Amino acid sequence: MLIFFLIPFVDTVRRSFYDVRGVNFIGLESYVSVVNNMAFRLAAVNTARFVAICIPLLLVISLGVALLVRCVRPGGAVFKTTFLLPMAVPVASVVLLWQVLFNDGGLANSVLDFFGLPGVRFMGSGAAFWVLVATYLWKNTGYNMVLWLAGLDSISDTLYEAARVDGASKLQSFRYVTLPCLLPTVGIVSILSLLNSFKVFREAYLVAGAYPHDSMYLLQHLFNNWFVQLDISRLSAAATMLAAVLLVMILIIRRFLDEKD
Repeated sequence: MLIFFLIPFVDTVRRSFYDVRGVNFIGLESYVSVVNNMAFRLAAVNTARFVAICIPLLLVISLGVALLVRCVRPGGAVFKTTFLLPMAVPVASVVLLWQVLFNDGGLANSVLDFFGLPGVRFMGSGAAFWVLVATYLWKNTGYNMVLWLAGLDSISDTLYEAARVDGASKLQSFRYVTLPCLLPTVGIVSILSLLNSFKVFREAYLVAGAYPHDSMYLLQHLFNNWFVQLDISRLSAAATMLAAVLLVMILIIRRFLDEKD
C-alpha cells in the first residue's frame, strides 16, 4: 500500500503544484487551468450525472434481485450464478456485444426497423449515455447482489418471528426490520458502487475511442488524453481534485449512516 499507492499519490499531489518537469513551483496555476478548461467541465458534468443516476438505480435493482433470489431458495443459487456471469465476461467481449447491438446497422436498429420505428444512432447521439448506464448496471448488479445477500443473511430470524407475532405484514417487516438492519451494508455497497462507477471507462474507450460523443465523455477520457499528451501538471491537479471529491462523498455517506445508527 505504501509503495504502490500512498507514495505515488503524495507525489501526484506534489506535482500538481509544479510544472510538467516537476521542477519549478507554479502554485495553483494548474488548478485554475483545469477549472477553466471546457473539456474538464463537460467531463465533470457527465461524470456527476452518470454517478447520480447509476448509484441509486444500482442499489435499488441489486437489492430487488437479492430479495428475489432469497424468495426462490434453494433454486436461487442458479439465479445468483446467472447474475454474476457479467463480471466474468472479458472487456473485449463486452465491446463486441456493444458493436453487435448498437452500431448503426446493429441488432437494436434492426428490431426498431422491424416495428417500423426510425433508427437511432446509439453511439453518435445522446443515447450513448444511456448505453453506458445500462452497461454499468448490467456488469455490477450481480456483484452488489452478493453483498446484499450477505447483509440479509446476517439478520437474525428471531427478529422476523417477533415481527410476525406482533402482527406485522411482510411489507412492514421489510420496512421496520430488514431496512434498518441493512444500514451497514448500504454504506459498503454505496461506497463500492461509487468506486466501480469510475471503471466503466474501458468499454466506452474501446468502442468510441478517446473522443466519444459529448454525452459520454467522462473524466476518465479527459485524464487519458492528458496522459497521452504528457500534460502531467493538469492531470495531477485534476486527479487530486477528484480524489478530494470522492473522499468528501465517502465521508458524507459514512456520516449519514452513523447518524441513522
